[in-house]
Amino acid sequence: MDKIYALNHSPIDFYFSQNPRDFMVREIPLYPFNNEGEHHILNVRKKGLNTSEMIKFLSNIFGCKASDIGYCGLKDKSATTTQYISIHKNYTKNLDSVMHLLEDKNIKIISATYHNNKLKIGHLKGNKFFIRLKKITPSAFNKIDSILHNIQKIGLPNYFGYQRFGKEGNNHLEGEKIIHKKLKLKDKKLSHFLISAYQSFLFNQWLSNRIKLSKIFETFEPYEIKQAIAQENFPLSLESIKSIKSQPHFFKLFEGDLMCHYPHGKLFVSETFEDSERFLNKDISPTGLLCGSKTPRCQSIAKEIEKDFDKDIQAIGSRRFAWIWIENLQYKYIQENAWLELEFFLPKGSYATTLIEELAHKNIKID
Repeated sequence: MDKIYALNHSPIDFYFSQNPRDFMVREIPLYPFNNEGEHHILNVRKKGLNTSEMIKFLSNIFGCKASDIGYCGLKDKSATTTQYISIHKNYTKNLDSVMHLLEDKNIKIISATYHNNKLKIGHLKGNKFFIRLKKITPSAFNKIDSILHNIQKIGLPNYFGYQRFGKEGNNHLEGEKIIHKKLKLKDKKLSHFLISAYQSFLFNQWLSNRIKLSKIFETFEPYEIKQAIAQENFPLSLESIKSIKSQPHFFKLFEGDLMCHYPHGKLFVSETFEDSERFLNKDISPTGLLCGSKTPRCQSIAKEIEKDFDKDIQAIGSRRFAWIWIENLQYKYIQENAWLELEFFLPKGSYATTLIEELAHKNIKID
């Protein structure tokens, strides 16, 4: 199934290149650092390296194992990215003497402090992004301006970005082979990464399907909806269909959806119409499944929808927000250059390129 976009505008042509000048990411930590403790916290800006490559280089420089270096999230290679890492202070005594080696690798330490704990994946509030789009005509900008106003109100589907699936876009196929024992890799880290790509692929497929269903409920009359979903065998009465259709948000909730307080909180099962009001107000968001043996599943009708994308994967799974909201969005159109510059914040785990693809209404390829 191809990705289905939330909004209904026609495709927009523009040029996007993921490079260090036109794509910048700044990490926002989950909590402030107290400037005390045994872990040296470095705020590092890098270009031309992904996080794993940077960690490997730093471990060689500081004489420690890569696993001794903590970090909150993975950052792209084809961008200017700023992120936090932690290294035990015993390894950073020679920090000043290796600065020139870092700069040779396009790594710069912006600031340094201390903390009691080693940083771990997920110790992250989110990321601030700067993106420059090019070849934007005045008419295209007017269209994008209207779309961005709409997105600020209703939010975005939280698809995994193309980066998750590799340059050829087929990482999930390798992960599926591993799950079905048709492929075995000695590199456990790579194996886990490919399995996670398969989990991400299934999530994206589920989310596309839910958006497709939402468009049916948004567009047609109740009796037409009942006919359109008849082959799915959902136990929905005409009254239930009317109730779902009347929900104020475009993305429709179904009985048994697993909701989560936004942007963090506990899971709970959706049962009442009031949940759709809370969803519209950005208080809660529905979640989708990242398949795993102990991951909670939806109930009732939502479970019937989810089951086609629920595979037996013996791995760590979780629930992921299906819907997110952009915060602190600012943008500027530079007509003489035909550029549109955007700045915004997204919660952890979300991809800025999802916004770009929603605007373009087509897949964005890695440049």
